[in-house]
Amino acid sequence: MPSGLVSAVRRPFVRHPIARAAVLAGLAFTQLPAAYAQAAAPAAGLQVDIPAGTLDQVLNRFAARAGFMITIDAALTAGKKSPGLAGRYGAADGLAAILAGSGLQAVGQDGGGWVLRVAPPQAPAVVPAAAAGLPALTATANQLGEVTEGSGNYTPGAIATATRLVLKPRETPQTVSVVTRQEMEDFGLTTIDEVMAHTPGISIVTYDTERTEYFARGFAIQNFQYDGIPMRRDSGYSAGNTLSDMAIYDRVEVLKGATGLLTGSGEPGATINLIRKKPTRDFQGQASVGVGSWNDLRGQVDVGGAVDEAGRVRARAVAAYQHKESQLDGHERRTAVLYGIVEADLTPSTLLTVGADFQNNDPKRSTWGGIPIYAADGSFNDRPRSFNNGADWSHWDQYTRTVFATVEHFFADDWVLKAQFNHQINGYDAELGSAGSGFPDPVDGSGISTWEGKYVGKTVADALDVYASGPFQLLDRRHELVLGGSLTKRRWTNRGYWAGSNEVPDYDAWDGRLPEPDWDNASWKGRNRETTRENGLYGAVRWNLRDDLKLISGARVLNYETSDIDESGVVVPYLGAVYDLDQRFSVYASGTTIFMPQSAQTEAGKTLDPQEGRNLEAGVKAEFFGGRLNASAAVFHLKQDNYAQETGGLTPSGGTAYRAIDGVTTKGYELELSGQVAPNWQLHAGYSHKVSRQDGLKVSTLTPENQFSLYSSWKPAAVPGLTLGGGARWQDKTWGVVSHPTLGTVRHEVDGYWVADAMVSYQFSPRLTGRLNVTNLFDKKYYTIFSVYSTYSWGQARAVALNLDYRF
Repeated sequence: MPSGLVSAVRRPFVRHPIARAAVLAGLAFTQLPAAYAQAAAPAAGLQVDIPAGTLDQVLNRFAARAGFMITIDAALTAGKKSPGLAGRYGAADGLAAILAGSGLQAVGQDGGGWVLRVAPPQAPAVVPAAAAGLPALTATANQLGEVTEGSGNYTPGAIATATRLVLKPRETPQTVSVVTRQEMEDFGLTTIDEVMAHTPGISIVTYDTERTEYFARGFAIQNFQYDGIPMRRDSGYSAGNTLSDMAIYDRVEVLKGATGLLTGSGEPGATINLIRKKPTRDFQGQASVGVGSWNDLRGQVDVGGAVDEAGRVRARAVAAYQHKESQLDGHERRTAVLYGIVEADLTPSTLLTVGADFQNNDPKRSTWGGIPIYAADGSFNDRPRSFNNGADWSHWDQYTRTVFATVEHFFADDWVLKAQFNHQINGYDAELGSAGSGFPDPVDGSGISTWEGKYVGKTVADALDVYASGPFQLLDRRHELVLGGSLTKRRWTNRGYWAGSNEVPDYDAWDGRLPEPDWDNASWKGRNRETTRENGLYGAVRWNLRDDLKLISGARVLNYETSDIDESGVVVPYLGAVYDLDQRFSVYASGTTIFMPQSAQTEAGKTLDPQEGRNLEAGVKAEFFGGRLNASAAVFHLKQDNYAQETGGLTPSGGTAYRAIDGVTTKGYELELSGQVAPNWQLHAGYSHKVSRQDGLKVSTLTPENQFSLYSSWKPAAVPGLTLGGGARWQDKTWGVVSHPTLGTVRHEVDGYWVADAMVSYQFSPRLTGRLNVTNLFDKKYYTIFSVYSTYSWGQARAVALNLDYRF
């Protein structure tokens, strides 16, 4: 029986002003309706009072207050000061006043926004878009970071995943890998599995057709965030997280290492943050249709824009539907996605956002586990890639339902107060049967029995996060502060049925035919009902020690409670430093932590202390072409303490007794490059190396010690409208200890492999684009193993997909 259900020369510049003053979470929420900094300035101009500062600071504040975007090469403004700006100004005359005497010029863009460049002699400080003759290059930012949609880039601008402070990747003292909207569109990445395959340093282990597990730095990733709000995943009772459709997301960020400052509890490997698409002021629409291998049919519609004439209310709606069969006999899945979001400027300084998303994943003939690795004679049980161990009635439906609301109030002195609420339901309805247990006899096909079980349940999670963030002055230097609090409640309910197993007469003739059990008369029935509560206060300060040295210090104090665990006052610290070697290169170091409570007890009946994960990291980061190309190199050391090990004895109540030992230690390094390496050439590449050990022995061996990935696209100037792309990923060998028919347990090795992809797209008109994607271009035959079940699963064979996209 399976265990449980198991487990260019310009940089995007503008950011919103960052928060007002630190207030207690309860008081903060009651003060929330007041001003949104991106509201468009009225025709008569906007009254502003911006104090003196660096040219960067003054431009940043004015752009955020007036509601436009500006792109700047950092080298142009380096060392320049501004006396500030006071009075009533529109965008053009305000920029002219700020830039007077600077030798710089703001050039309007056809697509909206402005770009900064060196002004020719006696040239005006502001050039309208009609006279600019330059392509549009804009960036839109919010408290979650800069939107990647429309940027055309494979690298992000500012991000806020690590500390709630909106920082560029180079300013963040941890490794952050981001797959942008452009990369997703170029390579047809419609699922989170496909996005993770493109993310450097992430490996994927397949349990069965409906479950995958992601790993980073030797640890499973169970921490997910949605617009920065943490949610835990239970990989055994999988309920939609790893089936997420990408139609509604702007980008996916993966923060490597321990992330306890914002997530609280969890594993130290990484956190995945999915950032939803946002409405735009200008109307935009998109409709796409696609067809592919194995009768893959997909349609998607995405429409949004201002609801009222003034643009104070903006909305967006996305719908997607996909019906796809697979290389496995009889397996198919229908996926339906709906998403709606509305933004409203309650006042010129207060933004209200409300939205909801919905996804159904309805498969047929789901597998449960994979193919037994060994035959009865000890040989490899080599089955065709089309082999499906699932019964003809087997299915694992998964669904998500989310509603969310955010209120952001912006103050005049670059402070913001933000409250965010998220209500999410992750559910599943699984009736499962599979021919997955035993060792098949190569002669007569005997030796295999079935697993037959039913599991119905859901997790209902409510999360509230309130924080204030902004600058303050100390010792004649400007620093940044964030203070906040969060509350989370998760309620998991489950009904389980185990119907036992049946012998399969002839495994070689298996076609999925199996009588469905009478679940009401199952041999075992069980119920689960668990409630987990987490709350905590967190804070972080970005100390501006020198112009070239920043120190980020912070901590979270949290409480964690379940029916049998009560941990309170746990302190989770955060420390990081970034030193700028010059305008392009920085070195950094950080120490981050996370904790995970456990219910295991000693022989004396004492509950073990929580597992503690610590991540030490140091490296070099660089940005080129004004932030359009980012690079990083990091070395890391992760350690997990208080790992529960069986003692062989019993607790006073008769349960299995454990003792705490040092857990897994992982050492390694990572290299990553993402963005524009030359005009019309985008690239995302990475290499990672890690070794995980426990008590001196290598562990986490289902994931490779070495990985490499490279994906790139190029637009040849000689053929306007054409984009060529491709890439590959490689991992070295993996192994696991699995069951063997005659030797008991053995080490089974899986050879390393390459998988290559290719794409070509052509823009037939400004509105119509066609794209052809080929995955596993050379039809590499490879598999991964899952040692808990002693099974393996074939990787996907070559697949072709054709997509037509119309924008209106």
